Amino acid sequence: MKEENILQEKIKAGDFIITAEYLPEASTNISIPDSLKKCGVSVINVADNPYGPVTSALAVSALLCREGMEPVFQIVTRDRNRIALQSDILGAASLGIKNILCLSGYHQSLSVLPESASVYDIDSIQLIDIITRMNNKGTLVNGSAIKGDFSMLVGAVANPFLRPLDLNILRTIKKVEAGAKFIQTQAVYDTTIFQEWLNALNKEGITEKAAILAGILPLTSYAEAVELSEKHTDFYIPESQMKKIQDAGDEDAQKKEGLKLSVDTINKIKGMKGLKGLHIISGGKEDIISVLISEAGLLKQ
Repeated sequence: MKEENILQEKIKAGDFIITAEYLPEASTNISIPDSLKKCGVSVINVADNPYGPVTSALAVSALLCREGMEPVFQIVTRDRNRIALQSDILGAASLGIKNILCLSGYHQSLSVLPESASVYDIDSIQLIDIITRMNNKGTLVNGSAIKGDFSMLVGAVANPFLRPLDLNILRTIKKVEAGAKFIQTQAVYDTTIFQEWLNALNKEGITEKAAILAGILPLTSYAEAVELSEKHTDFYIPESQMKKIQDAGDEDAQKKEGLKLSVDTINKIKGMKGLKGLHIISGGKEDIISVLISEAGLLKQ
């Protein structure tokens, strides 16, 4: 990498890192929520059409740069071939964006437009490899040179709850070997299973090569917990936690219980060997980020 940035500096320094997610809306009047500006997190992921068309993650990432915040530009391979992917990545670099998170993306059947055609020309591991080549050699896939400087910190996503464990770890290893410098996980609810996954990464030496950031998504209701666990296979929510939220009472009480469970999860995992930080997943409810940070005392470390 030729140029440092906040996230890279924190990784190099061995700091405990906190990132958060912003899920744009389908809007032509783009504005960054005040709650996001004031939450105290300087590195913000911008989601790339996770559930259907919203304002471009590239455009919102550029706006975050203008607002003095550092974006992590999420890009999924579901909707673009390798031509469009490289084009958007070059555009991101030209706009001053320095971090990129590579994902394959949810299948379109989970979006509001299930009839959409998917692309999946390449997967996330191949995309990481392409960006690493752009970083190290200054060339595109076909070998043609990139004019001007190109520097992008590359990240990937992992799901600690997929089994068999050995295949799960192998895929994470491939992402790091391809060039991923940070790994943000899917939401953690079961700390025992997460510890098992993290121990396996420690054993393979992966936690020394890439910063592991555990995903934290506060549940706001029992209905949300049921929907996530039934619709998305990457969410594993123990029945005991779902019952605690259900038994909490009305909507406000359930939201408070969900927040409490997230704080408990943070307290259980933040001292685990190999964990370098947390990624707060908003699910489009950015107001909850600052509340969770405050309740967990994250910025007091």
